[in-house]
Amino acid sequence: MKMKKCFSCGTYTLKDICPKCGEKTSIVKPPKFSLEDRWGKYRRMLKKAKKSF
Repeated sequence: MKMKKCFSCGTYTLKDICPKCGEKTSIVKPPKFSLEDRWGKYRRMLKKAKKSF
């Protein structure tokens, strides 16, 4: 079984239909990992800035 997400309300579930809103869910895939991540520096800066608030 794979984790699924309802993109209308943002709920994660294992079911094909969202228990909250009744919309169809789809399988969530993690982002592809790359050692040559062009935007990793900016993503880490944003994550650090969010933690300081």
